[in-house]
Amino acid sequence: MRFDIVTLFPDFFDSPLNSGLLGKALTKQIASVHLTNPRDFTTDKHHKVDDEPYGGGVGMLLKPEPIFAAVESLPVLPRREVLLMTPQGQPMNQLLFQTLAAESEQVVIICGHYEGVDERVLHLVTREVSLGDFVLTCGEIPALALLNGVVRLLPGTVGKVESLKLESFEAGLLDYPQYTRPAEFRGWKVPEVLLSGNHQAIAQWRKTQQIQRTRDRRPDLWQTWNAGQQSEPDTP
Repeated sequence: MRFDIVTLFPDFFDSPLNSGLLGKALTKQIASVHLTNPRDFTTDKHHKVDDEPYGGGVGMLLKPEPIFAAVESLPVLPRREVLLMTPQGQPMNQLLFQTLAAESEQVVIICGHYEGVDERVLHLVTREVSLGDFVLTCGEIPALALLNGVVRLLPGTVGKVESLKLESFEAGLLDYPQYTRPAEFRGWKVPEVLLSGNHQAIAQWRKTQQIQRTRDRRPDLWQTWNAGQQSEPDTP
């Protein structure tokens, strides 16, 4: 899978692209990441990529010409998504990662800066994506989060494929509590059921914990999950 990141700060990605599972996935050529700087496509002597907004206002906007030129310089694979990282986009979530991992051969990510981008840049874009309801100094941070979230779903990145199916959000619920040795630490004990060896009881405990944890911590997710459970037809 090919990722093209259009960024004014390619150095931002140096360490992440060479670290952890992401770095291993790129080494194994499960995915490839290519960085393109819009500043390289400017035509003035100062390599200017931003300008004041028409109508006045605070801050600067990224100009359309360098971004268009940068994106249009890239190869075009058959199943391609062009994403703009912006607080106005759809919230980033596991379903988006799954969709991109399953349906795309190429993901182009445009990193916004300053007060945003010229509105005409949206003519290049297939999706606007947001990391959350807050504002960051640059689009590289959400771009890296999306890159990590999608690459880890690609076959060969994570050693145990089953572990991907048991994580938070995969079934619409948060993950259950997990413990390792020692069985008691500073007076806090591992729940007895996890030491019982009864796999059916352990599975039931984990499911109950998922439901309770989601209901307590993320009532919005729990309501969606609960509504889905109630709408499912009864098995004969």
